[in-house]
Amino acid sequence: MKIILMMSIMIMIIAMITMFLANILSKKTFMDREKNSPFECGFDPKNSSRLPFSLQFFLIAVIFLIFDVEIALLMPMIMIMKMSNLMSWIYTSFFFLLILLIGLYHEWNQGALNWAN
Repeated sequence: MKIILMMSIMIMIIAMITMFLANILSKKTFMDREKNSPFECGFDPKNSSRLPFSLQFFLIAVIFLIFDVEIALLMPMIMIMKMSNLMSWIYTSFFFLLILLIGLYHEWNQGALNWAN
């Protein structure tokens, strides 16, 4: 028990020393010219900050995120197949894929998948 306490104290001391050294060595000046400028990301501060945003790009990004999450939900279904009732798994998988296909069909009908526009 005493050895666990000593090891914990040593780990805490090493972590504190490391954080203290990182804090001292990484100090930057507060009067940095880039930090005092209104924009740090390459925008010209003299122009309007309200730039037009492509709605088509936004829709494509949202669709990508939706399908990315769907793939993350589909992958564990393969592992679950071995551990669950086969008929229950088939019904659940079919229902989930049916919802995905209906959503894809709806997006296709709305024209959200037309990349050329």
